[in-house]
Amino acid sequence: MQQKRQGLIVWYQHKKNIKKLMRFGHVLYTSKRQKYAVLYVDQEDIEEVEERLLRLPFISRVDRSKKPFIRVDYEKKEPEVIKEYDYNVGI
Repeated sequence: MQQKRQGLIVWYQHKKNIKKLMRFGHVLYTSKRQKYAVLYVDQEDIEEVEERLLRLPFISRVDRSKKPFIRVDYEKKEPEVIKEYDYNVGI
């Protein structure tokens, strides 16, 4: 059974503290120039992890990813119109 996971965007102040984020979840990406990291956590534990991260002195802010709540199954509004050509025109 797959765990439902959600991403957290963690804004930090110094890049030397990136290794400390690894104990809170799976670090997928870090941007050293813009100083943020993408961290994946189980959805059950997201509130607890977010509170613990905000208590750390080197964390500026924490944003939640909205990806699990976005609908990704798309439907076409209009069916494609199939054009019927008259190939006998001009004979």
